[in-house]
Amino acid sequence: MSLSRRGLLAAGGGAVGALAASAPTAAAHGDRGRAVRTGFDRLAADGYAALAGERVGVVTNPTGITRDVRHIVDVMHADDRVDLTAVFGPEHGFRGTAQAGGSEGRYDDPATGLPVYDTYLKSGQPLADVFTASGVDTVVFDIQDAGARFYTYIWTLFDCMQAAATAGKRFVVLDRPNPVTGRAALGPVLDKRFATFVGREPIAQAHGMTVAELALLFNGEFLTQPVDLSVVTMKGWRRTDFFDGTGLPWVPPSPNMPTPETAVVYSGTCLFEGTNLSEGRGTTRPFELLGAEGVDRRWAEAANALELPGVRFREAYFAPTFSKFQGKTVGGVQLHVHDRESFDPVRTGIGLLVTAKRSWSGFAWRPDNWIDKLTGTTSVRTLIDAGADTDEVVGAWAADLAAFRAVRRRYLRY
Repeated sequence: MSLSRRGLLAAGGGAVGALAASAPTAAAHGDRGRAVRTGFDRLAADGYAALAGERVGVVTNPTGITRDVRHIVDVMHADDRVDLTAVFGPEHGFRGTAQAGGSEGRYDDPATGLPVYDTYLKSGQPLADVFTASGVDTVVFDIQDAGARFYTYIWTLFDCMQAAATAGKRFVVLDRPNPVTGRAALGPVLDKRFATFVGREPIAQAHGMTVAELALLFNGEFLTQPVDLSVVTMKGWRRTDFFDGTGLPWVPPSPNMPTPETAVVYSGTCLFEGTNLSEGRGTTRPFELLGAEGVDRRWAEAANALELPGVRFREAYFAPTFSKFQGKTVGGVQLHVHDRESFDPVRTGIGLLVTAKRSWSGFAWRPDNWIDKLTGTTSVRTLIDAGADTDEVVGAWAADLAAFRAVRRRYLRY
């Protein structure tokens, strides 16, 4: 992988490139009153100069908001300095009315009258055709990520970049914080044999990057045809910041990501989607509550015996209102993260899988081996089935993770 072969396209691009090149000026982590300015904040403060004279379409969802919780589409539509002509909705939709695995389809937005196009499950030429039909010159992306490879918005980003390149459109990414910090990449790196919409390219399970940094990485390493890319970085964000240290309002990026605390555990406990246990969908604590019929206190005891850093496990019982075990009372665990700095979500997820299999005879993988798509490898499943402990499973991806971290470092902007 080479940074030079793409020349860091985002270093150019006029006003946006200048913003991207500037260094963040933040007070020390935890300073009271420090506020992060998002990419949109900086773009708007510059009078949308980087978009002057262009017909603009925005890929966004309910997370695309200002500090005073106005949606950026509403703000831009009301401002004569920008020619906003279209909106593109991802999974869950532009206004966020759809559950997991759904979208809002094609419609005209009642608030602005703008045409809304559906991007969900579209890629390649069909998505390029959507951009062409919309008549836009520039596609702008502004969506809050959750920090995990299998969170689909970053692959909406990838697909839209690829389609914009095919359609000859310019692409601008407005940056937002990684809510679980950008300190480190963790977990297995995707094997391309398992590429799906929950992982298109070989990045780590917890990538530790912002969406703008990912866009630079995608353009520099993975797109066969690079797009004319610019990014607008944040001001005031530091890699050690959790979301509650940014001063920004949290909007659930999807129905089962209700709080920033959900994002803290998500990159590890989402692995339970690949099992016959509930990952907590249909509860008020998705991905923090895990369980199944027949699970009892032995799982929490086994998980606590691992002495995983930063987290404790409570024996818990709950009845999901939808998804797995709908309306049934199940037993399991609730994660209680008491030290976010030392907590490793991916290692924790592996430890929970190992102990679930050992403490509950009913444990099973999903028949379609979805766990291989989530982890991006067969090794997690096969090692756990072979009786490996947490250290053995985690150690299996060390070399691939080290290689990814070296590449990742070239694209970090904070």
